[in-house]
Parts: sequence; C-alpha cells; structure tokens
Amino acid sequence: MAEDLYSVLGVDKKASQDEIKKAYRKLARRYHPDRNPGDKAAEARFKEISAAYDVLGDADKRKEYDRQRANPFAGGGFAGGAGGGGGFDAGSFSDILSNLFGGGGGGGGRPRGGATPRAERGRDLEASVQLTFQQAVDGTQVALTVPTSTMCTTCHGTGARPGTAPKVCPRCQGRGVEQQGQGLFSITQPCSQCGGSGAIIEEACPTCHGSGSLRKSKKYKVNIPPGVREGSRVRLAGKGEPGRNGGPPGDLYVVTHVDPSPIFKRKGDNLEVEVPLTIPEALRGAEIEVPTLTGTKRLRVKPGTKPGTVQRLRGEGPPKLSDKKSRGDIHYRFVLDVPDSLTREQEKAVEQLSKVMNGNPRAKLFAQAGAGASSGKAA
Repeated sequence: MAEDLYSVLGVDKKASQDEIKKAYRKLARRYHPDRNPGDKAAEARFKEISAAYDVLGDADKRKEYDRQRANPFAGGGFAGGAGGGGGFDAGSFSDILSNLFGGGGGGGGRPRGGATPRAERGRDLEASVQLTFQQAVDGTQVALTVPTSTMCTTCHGTGARPGTAPKVCPRCQGRGVEQQGQGLFSITQPCSQCGGSGAIIEEACPTCHGSGSLRKSKKYKVNIPPGVREGSRVRLAGKGEPGRNGGPPGDLYVVTHVDPSPIFKRKGDNLEVEVPLTIPEALRGAEIEVPTLTGTKRLRVKPGTKPGTVQRLRGEGPPKLSDKKSRGDIHYRFVLDVPDSLTREQEKAVEQLSKVMNGNPRAKLFAQAGAGASSGKAA
C-alpha cells in the first residue's frame, strides 16, 4: 500500500484523536503554503498531511482505514463465483479507499461530468487572544484581526483567466483521484496533477494567479464566554477561509491565553487559594477574612486546624463552560505562617508555650517503627 497515514502525521497507530489533531496542526503550520511561498516540496507535503488528516481526523474514516490496513481482502475482497474461480475484486477495494480519501462518489471509476472543479470546504483558521484573569472569569469582547482569504472577484473563484474555463484533468479524467501501486496493493489518492479538484487551469487568472482567492485581513469582535481558561477554544462557525468552487467556509477557532492571578490558581472548574494562619489561629481557631472573585467573605477556622486542611465555598468559583447556570467552588488551603525570626517577647511566649505543651509529637513514629521491627523478627 501507499505510505502509512500514521507515519505521514508522525503519530503512533494507537494515538488518540486529540494527539492526531495536535500532530496535524503542528505539521500544517510548518508546511502551509502561506509560510512557504513558491516551495513546491512544502506544498506537496502540505497536501500529503491534509489528505492523511482527512482520514485519521475522522473517527469513522479512521476505523474503516484501520480495518482495510489490517485485512485488505475483507468486505468482498475475493469475488466468489458459481464457477468456483476466486479472483480479487480490486474495484470494490478501490471504491472503499477512494471514498476514504475524498474521491468522487457514485462509483470508483466513473469520471466526473464536465470540467467543474470539485467543491472544497474552506480551511479552518486559528487565532489567539490574551486575557486578564478577571476577563477570563467574567467573559469579555475582544477585537481580532485575522489574515484570511476571500474569493477572487476577477475570476469568481475559478482560478481561470476571464473568458476561459478550467479543463478536465487528463490524468484522472475529472475524477480527482488516481491509483498508485499495482495489483492487489494499490490505493487511490488525490490526483497528483490537479490536486484532487478534477480540473486543471491552462490560463491562470492574472489577479489571483490561479488560486481563486486573495489574501486579506478581516476584523471581528469576538464574544469570549465567562469561565474560559488557558487553552480554551472558542469556535466561530463559518468565519474561516471561504470554500472553493461553491464549498462551505471553514471555521475560526479563537484560542484563549490567560494571565495568571497572584491569588487564585485554576484547578479544573474550581479555584484554589493558599491562606496563611498564625500558630495561635491554628491552635485556638479563629474567624478570618478570605478573598473571593467578587470581594471577601469570612471563614470559621476550627481549633486544631492542621496545615493542608481545605475549606470550600460552594458556587463562588468561575462559571462552568459545560453548564452556564452553575459555577465552580473556591478551595481555601490553610498553611502555617512561621516567622523567620522572633522578638524577645515572642521568644518568651514560645518558651512558656513549650513548657505547657512539652509532649513529644514524634513518639508515635518510634513506637510504630519498633512495632514494625518486632513484627519483622517474628516473621
């Protein structure tokens, strides 16, 4: 068969869909034609990456691809007959793989009618925004300028010089796909001459040079929902690059980057705050004031509170993206505030405290260690 699609994306065959997506995005950014103008090798690599992701990025297509890789003769691979002759039905196998790679539907070997290029969905775009911690919690609106493509007004997206039209690709006869390999181990892939469109342009449009689109920048006002976090993706449907030849536009994904808060740490849907306690507060208990997202509240610290104890305020955290009507919690983790040095008065007070609290808190450690050693000898 042709080159393994997992190898094309550089991922393991057991990779998750998320890992496949990350690998594709990394490679697509590296080899995208906009970043490598005039580099034919990069353009070919980009097409190869896109074709691989078109299969592996779709769970159903990936499942079918894995099945065919494991057993290329499955699903009607051998044609039985009344006469007992068993020949390999290469046509059915080709049809399956042609569908996998986006080949023309309605029969594996039928040429597409006319010279109309195949409709293609526009590329998805991605942009990043930087938010303050409070903006991420409350939600906000941000202005965004995104470089994208727009349909060429000279050729109306065909890529051909006005007065001319695309021609049927002579290599694939308008199907948009071609077979590679021979015999049993052949596979259909996007046509190497027309790139899968089914048509070629003999006289390119002087404005867009045959691409059918022009580069420009678009400005958007994006509503960031409350509760986003670092790396959240906000989808703007249909705001990506326009589709070619009547295809639908792609989507725009806005990735949020959030400045850290000096007080709150994000823990999933919740926030965590480290709250220092003095030794007397931890021993005797106290009522203390703690910060919230909207101000302050008072917490009751129980007598004998140990470092690391957590108290929770329900529903005081950030809004949940999965449920706009509910909010996360704030967890307050208590730590002891131990001074680096003591005044004379503090030293006297500590000395008095040590006289009345003169037990050995480590005695249990040695007792348990001794018990363990005795148990070991007995064994």
